[in-house]
Amino acid sequence: GFFQPIPEVVENPENPVTPAKVKLGHYLYFDKNLSRKKTMSCNSCHNLETFGVDNLPTSPGEEGKNGERNSPTVLNAALQFAQFWDGRAKDVEEQAGMPILNPVEMNIPSKEFLIDRLSKIEMYQKMFKEAFPDDAQPLTYENLQKAIGAFERTLTIPSRFDKYLKGDLTALSKEEKEGLKLFIDGGCVTCHSGPNLGGTMFQKFGVYDNYWDYTKSEKIDEGKAAVTGEEFDKYFFKVPILRNVTKTHPYFHDGSVEKLEDAVKIMAKTELNKDLTEEQVQKIMSFLTALEGDLPEEKKKAPADLPA
Repeated sequence: GFFQPIPEVVENPENPVTPAKVKLGHYLYFDKNLSRKKTMSCNSCHNLETFGVDNLPTSPGEEGKNGERNSPTVLNAALQFAQFWDGRAKDVEEQAGMPILNPVEMNIPSKEFLIDRLSKIEMYQKMFKEAFPDDAQPLTYENLQKAIGAFERTLTIPSRFDKYLKGDLTALSKEEKEGLKLFIDGGCVTCHSGPNLGGTMFQKFGVYDNYWDYTKSEKIDEGKAAVTGEEFDKYFFKVPILRNVTKTHPYFHDGSVEKLEDAVKIMAKTELNKDLTEEQVQKIMSFLTALEGDLPEEKKKAPADLPA
């Protein structure tokens, strides 16, 4: 079918998920030592208390400059075929290492700088050794990426829709089922499929019309073309995840649209050349609420004994 239920853990053969790695990753995810002035953690922009986002159009980095794209949710993100809006990282492990070294984000000057800083923290010496027992030198930048990646691979959250997919037809209301039918018959599913209802492909934003005429974007972002330099890739972005989409506003790569119903209408128009009625929009919105799911409380919070 078009959709699959969410797995409990998203495995990576190159980085098997172990309890010791997940624990270390949980610490690192919340640790402000990962930014130069110790003011930001991964959780600053991908806040686990608010469904893995910060609900800002774009996020301020350590020096007060804003990034150019909206922070996507980290929840269920490991299931995607690539990471970032332009897909420039192949997996969550590769992604985890990039904002740390980005001068507009966490602003760490080099990998060596961070490893030197963390090496002075006794607790990390011990935790890296436990997480990577076979490594002669466990405290490395690559292992930091693997630990954060392993933690993120456990941030998978089932919803009522998963119960429905597993055969419990009472899990969705009548209106939600009507919304699902519209979602499939209307063509949304062409791009928003798989376990995440998205994150499986790149697609052009603005197949029928310029997206910026509808989103009122301040800047025209060329998407994947900025990475590849290929004319064909202009305005291609990774199709975003729709799980928890009711909670992860504002929408689109630049956070230019605040309301989900507007985003639904804009997508129908620019991608499918359809003008949805208010009733159709409400039904699709109703279906999207069935994709909500939340983390257990202990995962949302920073460990009590984070190093200073």
